[in-house]
Amino acid sequence: QVQLVESGGRLVQAGGSLRLSCAASGRTFSTSSMGWFRQAPGREREFVAAIRWIDSSTYYADSVKGRFTISEDNAKNTVYLQMNSLKSEDTAVYYCAAGYYNDLLRNRANYWGQGTQVTVSS
Repeated sequence: QVQLVESGGRLVQAGGSLRLSCAASGRTFSTSSMGWFRQAPGREREFVAAIRWIDSSTYYADSVKGRFTISEDNAKNTVYLQMNSLKSEDTAVYYCAAGYYNDLLRNRANYWGQGTQVTVSS
């Protein structure tokens, strides 16, 4: 059974930084990549970033490119999302997910975490 546990969400001022963590247990072939998604109130869930375990390939949504960085620590089975230059529009519940790389880019995943709230005050 794959479990994903996010942490790190909190209230932060606009322009500030935050790092989210996602600890994964029970990794399988169907969790070859990890991703971050977010959902703001009244909006659909959107893709943020993805990373592939085997070669650390990454992909970002245009809205976060240059501000957010996804990274992995294979030894700890943990994926991070470093968020810099935060804006009020980044406010959302952030979800960690695991699945196949191309699926993640299409907003699909095999496993989801419970989410962590990020609130950016202006």
